[in-house]
Amino acid sequence: MKTVLLVDDDHDFAELACRIIEYLGHDACLANDLASARQWLETQSFDHIFLDFMLPDGSGLHLVDEIRAAGIRTPITMVTGHPSVKSALSQLCHDGLNYLTKPVDADDFRNALSPSKNKAKRTESQAHFGVLLGESAKMKHLYKMIERVAGTDANVMLMGESGVGKEMFARAIHNASTVTGDLVNVNCGAIPKDLIGSELFGHEKGAFTGANAQKVGVFEQAENGTLFLDELTEMPIEQQPNLLRVLETHTVTRVGGTKPIKVNCRVISATNRSVEDIATNDVLREDIYFRLAVFPIHIPPLRERKEDIPLLAEHFLQGLNKKGNSQYVIKAADMSRLVEYDWPGNVRELKHTIHRAYIMADHDDHSLVFDANFASPFAQAKRMVEHAQLNRASIPPQVGTSSRANAIQVPTPEMKPGKTIEEVERELIYQTLESVEGNKTLAARMLGISTKTLYNRLNAYEGETQS
Repeated sequence: MKTVLLVDDDHDFAELACRIIEYLGHDACLANDLASARQWLETQSFDHIFLDFMLPDGSGLHLVDEIRAAGIRTPITMVTGHPSVKSALSQLCHDGLNYLTKPVDADDFRNALSPSKNKAKRTESQAHFGVLLGESAKMKHLYKMIERVAGTDANVMLMGESGVGKEMFARAIHNASTVTGDLVNVNCGAIPKDLIGSELFGHEKGAFTGANAQKVGVFEQAENGTLFLDELTEMPIEQQPNLLRVLETHTVTRVGGTKPIKVNCRVISATNRSVEDIATNDVLREDIYFRLAVFPIHIPPLRERKEDIPLLAEHFLQGLNKKGNSQYVIKAADMSRLVEYDWPGNVRELKHTIHRAYIMADHDDHSLVFDANFASPFAQAKRMVEHAQLNRASIPPQVGTSSRANAIQVPTPEMKPGKTIEEVERELIYQTLESVEGNKTLAARMLGISTKTLYNRLNAYEGETQS
């Protein structure tokens, strides 16, 4: 039997929910607002909390933060009758924080109050092919594609931005297949031009200066397995005919050798270039593309599957907690920030951000501490360049002759008759801050003022608001 706290201002629902909880063999306590819930939490401990998302005196998420800050690890299930916030709740909820949408029946309460069963189901659903995480519609579509191609020997080309996890997808295809050999990884962009042949096809002893022993190439190493050619389009185009011959004949000839050696492996290649880029910039021979892209797979960036961010963030945190023998958590408000950010560096950038927040974690409330701005120096520099390009394109030639016009520009505030200069200036400052996600140093640089001046302006605006 468990002691359950239900926090909900819908009296009819609350009465019915309490009856269901008691019918399931548990004790139920009721609070109709945040203030009442705080009183219950001060005098009694609970095994589970059902918490309405929208309450008369605030959001239930505020109480979640207070509970976690107090070191209380009680499982919490958010409840809402507002369909408009269902997607937001699904993004925020993670281990220890789940959600239900009204109407809620007895089975919903029974499942929520059986964490062992739910956790087993969750763990099983997280590790697709042993390596992939994500339950979004786009990830489920990719899982189906992997299952289809895994049963064949077709070559696969993975396309997607840097940091989306192309190597993990290659491993997933390998794990899902029935091959008996190993997965062999090679980064084509990291091999010196004069050693590509040796790395891919191997060499005989004495084939060139420094070849003191025979070397087996990666095609042979991947026999009856999978060869992953990462950054394929970074391979010099003059070296690609040798690769084409291997793909066509399924044989390799080691550098300095004369005997063809039969090879049998699936080739999975990867690139962060688009199909249009590949076709127009002469980075990959057309005949090799058709040999390698028998089954192309496009991996979407993280910003297009934001519902997977909480799952990924919790996974990275669990790994750090296990390694450091700790029990840190991510606050609901911080998880919301993680979901809202676009992650130009994709999963790799998210992992880096979680690791940094873990290092900076608050030891008192056992929660991660994130930077005010997630943007990396690369993302900030890219945004500055984009602002400059947009404004150069919008400035007439006769105006753009001064050095001032060549400086980085900022968003233009809406101009209306009757607005004072002070109002326009304030709107310009706030728009600029919003465009750089609150980075005051970058905003001051874009506005052409000192950081001190920007802080003085913001302090003045706050003073006006308070008065």
